[in-house]
Amino acid sequence: MTSLDIRTVHDVAGFAAVADYFSDVWHTPRSAPPLLPETLNSLAHAGGAVHAAYDGTRLAGASVAVFGPPASRETYSLLTAADRGLGEQVKQAQRAWALELGARTMRWTFDPLVGRNARFNLVKLGAVGTEYLVDFYGPMADGVNDGDETDRLAVTWDLARPGQSYDTGSSGSTSGTGSTSGTGERGAAPTTHTAPDGAPLARRDLDERHVWCRVPDDIVALRAADPELALRWRRAVREVFTKAFADGFRATGMSRDGWYTLTRDPDPGPDREGADV
Repeated sequence: MTSLDIRTVHDVAGFAAVADYFSDVWHTPRSAPPLLPETLNSLAHAGGAVHAAYDGTRLAGASVAVFGPPASRETYSLLTAADRGLGEQVKQAQRAWALELGARTMRWTFDPLVGRNARFNLVKLGAVGTEYLVDFYGPMADGVNDGDETDRLAVTWDLARPGQSYDTGSSGSTSGTGSTSGTGERGAAPTTHTAPDGAPLARRDLDERHVWCRVPDDIVALRAADPELALRWRRAVREVFTKAFADGFRATGMSRDGWYTLTRDPDPGPDREGADV
């Protein structure tokens, strides 16, 4: 793992550099970044944190987080981006900052059709998908989301117990400390929905403990090549997730071959009071 210099930003030049980095990631003009430098400055001044990760002199990652309602002991990550392989270090820097200030959980959202991000959030970090948000941002004109509906999966990360993932690899092997269900069990479950490519989209086991849902291999490339097909995938996955979440399931894993595992939300118990997982 590359060693980064990760620090909080407090100066105008640093906020401008982070804004430019976000522009490059989301393919927007640098004159119209996802968050303006002055907005980053205000968020930091109000008690949030802007982290910048430097690999030598090169900015290689950044994140922005704020605090939630006073009684929640929760932080909310507005944006995080990092060069490939560096994301965990940036998130751990956010975690350390939040814990030092007394937070217990962190929430953020991501596009549920981006399988690599789902695997990072649910497996590597051990966060849990706790809410499905339909067209959360409305139309977006950046170079990543343009032409699509902006459904998002909200995740909650238990900061005191990170990394308790529900990993299901393509071979059915497991990792982490949470319960999981392998590929064999998934393959034996009845198909409930068919994907736009004609193959199974979702399966649900007969004892109602797990739902599995597949996403396309590369939604960003698909959206660029065939926006209408990408939108059909969006709406098909939305149908599965909204029904499963209404039935009490939560997103707990993502396999290497692109299948979410959704598990019945367990009773959190008295020791998890205040943790929305």
